[in-house]
Amino acid sequence: MAMDHKKNSELLKALGHPVRLQLVMGLLEHDGCNVNRMVGQLGLPQSTVSQHLALLRHAGIIEFRKEGKKNCYRITDKRVTALVRALKP
Repeated sequence: MAMDHKKNSELLKALGHPVRLQLVMGLLEHDGCNVNRMVGQLGLPQSTVSQHLALLRHAGIIEFRKEGKKNCYRITDKRVTALVRALKP
């Protein structure tokens, strides 16, 4: 199978921001979580976290499901899991 350089480039671009990388790493560590927990962990405004989550969702890296009033996010792209694990010391 040929490598899709454009698709891979978009994936890496989405992960290339420190906040988005932290979000993805946190989701992997905690097997998904909700926005309030992410806001508390990162110390960023909810709107900022939501904007980064939307970009990750648009890139196909994460998805969310409703749990009552909460949106619970999780990683859906297995390549991202492998990439982030490779980055850990």
